[in-house]
This record gives sequence, C-alpha cells and structure tokens, in this order.
Amino acid sequence: MSPNTEQAPMCPKSVRLGNVPVTRFILGGNPFSGYSHWTLERDNEMVDWYTMERVKKTYSLAEKAGVTAHLGRADNFVVRALREHWNEGGALTWIAQTCPGIGSLMHGVNNAIHGKAKCCFLHGGEMDLRVASGETAEIPDAIKAIKDAGMAAGVAGHNVRTIQWAADHLELDFFMTCYYNPSDRSRQAARNYDDVEEYLEEDREAMCSLIRQLPAPAIHYKVMAAARNNPRKAFEYVAQVYRPGDAVCVGVFTKDNPGMIQEDVNLLESALQARGK
Repeated sequence: MSPNTEQAPMCPKSVRLGNVPVTRFILGGNPFSGYSHWTLERDNEMVDWYTMERVKKTYSLAEKAGVTAHLGRADNFVVRALREHWNEGGALTWIAQTCPGIGSLMHGVNNAIHGKAKCCFLHGGEMDLRVASGETAEIPDAIKAIKDAGMAAGVAGHNVRTIQWAADHLELDFFMTCYYNPSDRSRQAARNYDDVEEYLEEDREAMCSLIRQLPAPAIHYKVMAAARNNPRKAFEYVAQVYRPGDAVCVGVFTKDNPGMIQEDVNLLESALQARGK
C-alpha cells in the first residue's frame, strides 16, 4: 500500500505460470476477506468496506492499471465476485487459493475447478501445518488434481522449510513464497488471533535466499509486511531478489487510497526497471 506519487502510469509486464500468462503484478485478495494481519477492528473495517460492488470496482481499477490476474480464495464470495466481473465484461485471470476454513484440500481444488480458475495453489498455513506435522500424504494427489483439470499448480508457505519440502517432493508450476513467517502455523493452519505477529528481517532474508534456488517461478507475497514496510523500499528490495518469470502479489485497501493499485504498479515496475528487469 503506497503513498501518493506523481509518476505517470506504468503497465506491468507479463510472465507465465505454467502455460498461463499473467502480469507480474498480481492483485491480492486478503483485504476483500478481512485479513489485515493487524487487528480484529481493522479486519472488520475491510469486510465492511469491501462489498460485492466495491470488490468489482477494485477489479476494474486493476484492469485499468494493466493488471490481468487476481489471487483470491476459492470461497463462495470470491467465486461470485469474479463471475459477476466476467459477466459484466471483465477478464481477470483467477489464481485460486484453497482455504482450510471451508473444507478439505480437494474441496478447495474443486471450487477452483468449478469457478474456472486458471491456476490453483494450496493454502500456505495448511502447507506449513502439514509439513511441520508430517501429514503430507494428500498433497501430491491435490497437485495432480489441479494439473489434471488443466490449471497451473502451486503451493504457498510462510516457512522456508515448507517451500523447501515442496521443491524437493513436488513438480510445480509456481511457488507462493511469503517474505515473512509472522505466526506459528505448526499447530493450526489459520492465524491465531491471540498471537502477536512478528515480521522479522531474518525470515525475509531466508525466504529470499531460497527463492533464488527454486526450480519454478515464485510469486513473492507479503512483500510489504502487511503495510508495515515503506512501499518504495519494499519494492526496491523485491527488485534485488526478483528473477525473470517471477511475479509479485499485493493486496490493496481502496478505502485508504483509491489510487493504490496504479501507484503500487508504478513502484514495482520502476524498481524492476532500475535493475534492468
């Protein structure tokens, strides 16, 4: 989430996740579902703000800024928002995230299939939990189901051990790599609201070191530590780590700033351009 900028509009370049073309700036979806990673009050503010009409307006703003892809939960609200967006002439590509709160891994995958997603990845908290507990038997079958449906397949993780396990055991089209590991997901997949989240520099450095070695594109996410980092500095850091073919996922809260999407696109593209990327 960025401050005002006078820079002329820029358009994000495109990359591929498997065979699916997406812009390297991807619109995130956490704010639509009230996941601020701050307080319950902030979560509720986001939920109240993001009505169906405002979500669709945000989709339109993203497309106006040249963004072609949205990363959103495979739940009924997101499916409905996207269907209305498409029925009204929109064309965002959906990158679906399974969500343990609504059912099993395969329930989330099936929601992505029926909702016409082009890519699907397994939820980062659930991946962290399963890898930490050794309950990984269902993961390869879920990835196979995603690929069999013609979607690009990936997994997310907040912990470097999760992403390393995935790189060692799965053939993926992309990795969702969180810059921070803010809370313990070894006991439950969802964030525990009683825990104070920590955004540590050493976690970012560890994940970014691993990103450089991954065998498939990485989608860098939580690059601004859920609005804790200065946006310009955050994107400059991304540009140091970014590899050709990677993408960056950013959530926005248009109540704070209606021009946030274009401003963040400008900051990312300027930072990458400065490094010849």
